[in-house]
Order: sequence, then structure tokens, then C-alpha cells
Amino acid sequence: MEIPTDGEIRALHREYAPSREAFELVHEHCRLVCSIAEQFFAGVDVDTDLVRAGALLHDIGVYRLESTAYVQHGVLGHSLLSSLGFPVELCRFASCHTGVGITRDDVVRQSLPIPVDDYLPRTPEEELVMYADKFHSKRRPPVFLTGTTYAVEVGRFGADKVQRFAALRSRYGDPVLAGLSADTGYAVV
Repeated sequence: MEIPTDGEIRALHREYAPSREAFELVHEHCRLVCSIAEQFFAGVDVDTDLVRAGALLHDIGVYRLESTAYVQHGVLGHSLLSSLGFPVELCRFASCHTGVGITRDDVVRQSLPIPVDDYLPRTPEEELVMYADKFHSKRRPPVFLTGTTYAVEVGRFGADKVQRFAALRSRYGDPVLAGLSADTGYAVV
């Protein structure tokens, strides 16, 4: 599988972003998630080039949101990448990073506006990108989230999600966010 370069991915973001503001917000988020994921490379056996590309591509579907529900961005991103000829191994980073994974039961029980399916990471690379994504939010203004803060936030989706996140924290540990916060000026909450 040919993995796109950081520059190629940046060009893709520029092409599909509906505005400069959207590009800056989403591409920066993806770069920060990549930086967070890289902190875990020493402790895990993953294809680091694939993780980098997956982190940089995971939110590409945000550009396709108009008046649709945010939960759809993963499916939209998967569809966009697939339409561009990307292999499924890269497309799945878009569809399988939301929360701590969305199950078929979640889709049905919550009446989510996405096709009924499991949107769970299947590879260590997908799991690492999903995990790293939990520590930065594109809210206005953007912020970094501690593991404790995210654990509280994911609690609104059920105790099973809190347990899943706790298992991920146990496996990977928490990233160091102070340097990223100092570099960007974004608070750690």
C-alpha cells in the first residue's frame, strides 16, 4: 500500500476545505492528533507511517458536513477517501475514530443518522489514532483534554464507553500535553 506524504495530505485538506478557517481548524487538529499519537510509538508495535497518515486524514469528512449531524463526519470521510481511490486501510481511520468506537447497537439504540454497522478500530494503528484524537478538541477555542476530562465527557454515552476509555488509558497511558499547549496557546482542561 502506498501511503500519502504529509504534503499530499495537506493538499487534500486544502482542496476539500470549504473555507480557509475550516482548513486551519481541521488540518491543525489532525496535525495535533498526529503529534499526540507519535508520543506512544515507543510503547507499541504499529506501522508508524500508517498511523501518521491515518491521524492526518481522520477528520477529512468534517469538510463535508453541512447541516448534517456531526456523527456523520466519519462515514463522510470514509466515503470521500474511498471515492479518491484510497485503500480501505486508510479510509477506516475516518470511519472508526469517533468516541471510543461506535457499535451497531449504539447506532440503533441512539438512532444515529449513519448506516447500521460497527465503527470500531480493528488494527492497533486505528486504535491508536482513535485514542490520540480524544485529547484534542476543535471546540471554539480549541483545547487539549486530559484523560480525566475525556472520561467524564464520554460518560454521557454510557458506562461501557467509560470502561472502554479506561482500558485504553491503561494500555497507552496519558500523553504529555504541556508542550503542545505551550506551542499552540490552547488550554489543557
